Amino acid sequence: ISNVQQVKSRGGAVVAIVSKGNTAMNDIADFCIEIPSVPECLTPLVASIPLQLLAYYIAVGKGKDVDQPRNLAKSVTVE
Repeated sequence: ISNVQQVKSRGGAVVAIVSKGNTAMNDIADFCIEIPSVPECLTPLVASIPLQLLAYYIAVGKGKDVDQPRNLAKSVTVE
């Protein structure tokens, strides 16, 4: 929580991924993305789709081509 407060004190926006029912971050973060409560070992799997959607919509909002990102090179491995 102290790291979040430090980001906010420097003018940064905070987007938090929180488990359903976790109200501690609601007052601190600017935006909260709520995911279902699951065992801790499964949290990265459950959070990955909302994070991918967040990245997608930020890129689209900035006018970036999400189908052909720059500096993406094809690599072919021949065995």
